[in-house]
Amino acid sequence: MDQGIVRVVFIYGLPATGKLTVGRELAALTGYKLFHNHLAVDLLLSVFEFGSAPFVELREEIWLSVFDRACRSRLPGFIFTFAPEKTVRPSFIGDALRVVANEGGKVDFVELRCPMPELKRRIETEPRREHGKLRSISLFEQLHSGGAFDSPSMPRPAISIDTSICTPAQAAAQIVAALGLRNFSEAS
Repeated sequence: MDQGIVRVVFIYGLPATGKLTVGRELAALTGYKLFHNHLAVDLLLSVFEFGSAPFVELREEIWLSVFDRACRSRLPGFIFTFAPEKTVRPSFIGDALRVVANEGGKVDFVELRCPMPELKRRIETEPRREHGKLRSISLFEQLHSGGAFDSPSMPRPAISIDTSICTPAQAAAQIVAALGLRNFSEAS
């Protein structure tokens, strides 16, 4: 186990690039917990409309509170999945980096991408229903052409992976190798 340094593997990308699926594979390889963005989103959608002021504020409070508590608890690391989009305040990324750094932690950004035809093919697949994810190609096209996924600006990733040319397990193995991660549960 890293001595008190929390590693946050911050996986981001457009909808349907495989963030949750790769995150699950990475969790299996590292023993890190997976905190995917839909946990907070789904909770808040039960009360608030997506993008409303209370939704945006509470979603980021939840995300940052979990980051803070995980770091203060000295977890060896955790995985966070994130889809950059306009309802996320521009300050969120900086706030996340600050929260982790304040506790001596480190954030590693990982970008997942895939060609648009493959992304559109994946949008309507059944597994996306599990967390109420975007499943309409026409809505995706409307949001994408309207710039909904253009913000916030993301830091340069430590690794960028095209998930159309590898399996989720292969993508996770690439992340482990690029970031020098290991399975903390197997460490002595």
